[in-house]
Amino acid sequence: MWPPASPSTRESTMHDHRKLGRELGLFGSDPLIGAGLPYWLPDGAIVRHSLEEYVRDLERRAGYRHVHSPVLGKRELYEISGHWSHYRDDMYPPMDVGGEQLVLRPSLCPHHALIYRSAGRSYRELPLRMAEIGGMYRSELSGVLGGLSRVRAIQLNDAHVFCTLDQVEAEAGAALALIRRAYDALGISPARFRLSLPGDGGKYVDGDWDRAVGILRSVLDRSGLAYDAVEGEAAFYGPKIDIQIADGVGRESTLSTVQVDFHQPAQFGLEYVGADGAKHRPVMLHRSIIGSVERAVAQLIEVHGGAFPAWLAPVQLRLLPLSGAELPCAREVLDRCGDLRAEIASEGSLGARIRDGRLVPYQAVIGPREAATGQLSLRLRDGSRRDAEPADDVLERIRAAVRRP
Repeated sequence: MWPPASPSTRESTMHDHRKLGRELGLFGSDPLIGAGLPYWLPDGAIVRHSLEEYVRDLERRAGYRHVHSPVLGKRELYEISGHWSHYRDDMYPPMDVGGEQLVLRPSLCPHHALIYRSAGRSYRELPLRMAEIGGMYRSELSGVLGGLSRVRAIQLNDAHVFCTLDQVEAEAGAALALIRRAYDALGISPARFRLSLPGDGGKYVDGDWDRAVGILRSVLDRSGLAYDAVEGEAAFYGPKIDIQIADGVGRESTLSTVQVDFHQPAQFGLEYVGADGAKHRPVMLHRSIIGSVERAVAQLIEVHGGAFPAWLAPVQLRLLPLSGAELPCAREVLDRCGDLRAEIASEGSLGARIRDGRLVPYQAVIGPREAATGQLSLRLRDGSRRDAEPADDVLERIRAAVRRP
């Protein structure tokens, strides 16, 4: 099997995703839509959808079940969860609809708590792992918005594990391992790991903070990872492990998290029947592998400079007929590409077309010899070339090389 085409065009320094993402036709914006509300162009949508499919598959294989929930909820829902009293400044104002006040959700966890509560639960079902890539909305100030990394409408890769107290440390460790596995597949290197602790003031709910902090500290210690403990960075309901990333100028942001929450299970009256026949309160573990899809794609653009891993690339194979005489052959090959993301580039000089496709993992020049023999000779992204082989064999090798990790 060939190795995946190497993104050797990557520069030694990171790229600005706001500039490069627009140059590559991945996303855009319009004042009539509004600041912090980018739209996805076709190539960007391919990257986004491929990333979402990878995460869903990774979660499914790790025992998560996927759900969908509405992006709206009654104000009362967020009053119960604590978001209204502790997070209201970052939420959009309520909308009066039919005598009720509806709010664009700032988080998915209250909805997932209600889904858990929708049926009686037994200890035999736990840990119950519930995942969703869902919309959420935050009223960010205009001055902090930028590209895909800070937006107002977010597609969040979120999950909640409902488990017993005895299970929570193992589940948190498994979540951290899943995040690290995804980062390896995506080529993302964390800037640092942070244990986010409560600070002073009324930002935090009352609760068993010492126990929650102890669980996450133990997870980090067992993992062997170096980490910083920082006060004042916890969620209002519990401490977090935050996986920090950095952009090209060193600005940090949080991409992925693992959080322990004793607060919301109590607020929503969540229960399960234990082996003793009595009712018990589950622990709620919040976990996000890639955080928001927008911020994850921004980081991927900056890290890879648009030369995405082959399985993420908007175009995986580019066919370059030398002249119009080879165009029918190129079309025949394209018809056989099946699920490969392939295209024909026939306009302009060959050199210009090769340069235009420098970020595409595989390019194949089709000249008279290739058209006559039914073979393809590939040019890889790192500039190396492969010997000519039958077209079907080449396509099968590419399929194996671009398969999702």
